[in-house]
Amino acid sequence: MISTADLHIHTTYSDGTATVPELLAYVAAHTDLRVIAVTDHDAIAGALEAQRLAPEFGLEVVVGEEVSTREGHLLALYIEEFIAPGRPVADTIAEVRAQGRLAVAPHPFQLFVRSLGRVGLLRRPVGMECGWTVDAVETFNAGTSLQYNNHLAERYARKRGLPMVGGSDAHHLGAVGQGITRFPGRSAADLRRAILAGQTEAAGCFWGLFGLADVARLRAQRIFGRIAEAPTPEPQSMAR
Repeated sequence: MISTADLHIHTTYSDGTATVPELLAYVAAHTDLRVIAVTDHDAIAGALEAQRLAPEFGLEVVVGEEVSTREGHLLALYIEEFIAPGRPVADTIAEVRAQGRLAVAPHPFQLFVRSLGRVGLLRRPVGMECGWTVDAVETFNAGTSLQYNNHLAERYARKRGLPMVGGSDAHHLGAVGQGITRFPGRSAADLRRAILAGQTEAAGCFWGLFGLADVARLRAQRIFGRIAEAPTPEPQSMAR
């Protein structure tokens, strides 16, 4: 059996526009995804909430985090503990490995996002002794600015024999499932085994301009909503 997963999704716990319950309800009703990874920027609270609620929606959730390392973003998947941002990527990968989990290079050649490929993977030696070996490369990112960036990622992964995964990088519900990872099996555990064995396939379609515009609109609505809900400070009398 071949199943699909989306390994790169954001919620309101970072810069996404959907709450965790909204995300799970959407995935259950509007996609054929069996597994999703919640990968908020430098946070795992949303992923932990999603994992706790997932059985109510017939889903499995991988706890993840998009960690902001000094050299660029890194996806830490199947983690159990928060990984602090702001450190060298080699140290971050070492911590992921210490938890026995997976380190993935997301959108590694994206131009307008801090990505490992632009500042690290191309310019530094890659190998276990350098701390730069990742477990997989995100070779399809639905939110990338140029399709060519995904082609570069796939070329990089194939040249080095690294497993390839896909994710939507969704910041709004309409993008969820637009980037996927196909894998043999049904469960999150099956997915992990497939990644490590190099048995995954990345695929999907891009957000496009309408998707980007939708994200901007939803973010603006949330910002203005918070402003409207903020209490108005009471006027203070002038000191006499």
